[in-house]
Amino acid sequence: METLAGVGISLQWEQFEQISLTRGGSVLQLAEKPGTDAFYKLRRERDDRYADLLAREPLVIDGVRDVLERLWGKYIMGIVTSSGHEHFEIIHRQSGLLPYFQFVLTMKDCTHFKPHPEPYLKAIELAGCPPEECLVIEDSPRGLASAVAAGIRCVAIPSKFTRGNPFTGAYKILNGVKELPTVLEDGE
Repeated sequence: METLAGVGISLQWEQFEQISLTRGGSVLQLAEKPGTDAFYKLRRERDDRYADLLAREPLVIDGVRDVLERLWGKYIMGIVTSSGHEHFEIIHRQSGLLPYFQFVLTMKDCTHFKPHPEPYLKAIELAGCPPEECLVIEDSPRGLASAVAAGIRCVAIPSKFTRGNPFTGAYKILNGVKELPTVLEDGE
């Protein structure tokens, strides 16, 4: 919002939700054509601001460490994120969560991004399991669409940003991460 406001464009939450969270596009296209120098300049400004915000305090979802501790060693776990690699590293510099995961895929690891199935198809390959033995945990409709397109069941745990969106095709929709171990135990 701040980056676009700097060039005279007022971004509404609904626009951000539709363009970025649902379609996986960039709201910067409201100001500049993708692929142009002006677009890349805006993206650098946005990315720098975002990196600054991410570095201010640890961003660990309440209860996630306990859930990972409970699941660790029982499942092959990986992270498949639409975050850029640099932003992902900033987030996890202080999180202490990465040792729980066998692999991480960020935007730099894929040609196509969510909702395209490529990120989850790569995850299946890294996990070494057939899709029917995998389960994706997602917080966005585009992530759910990516998992479903890759042939993987998906449990949706909406975030404060995606709550209220339709999660059509989800195996289950949970209210929070603390419910996940029970779902896994019931589904085995």
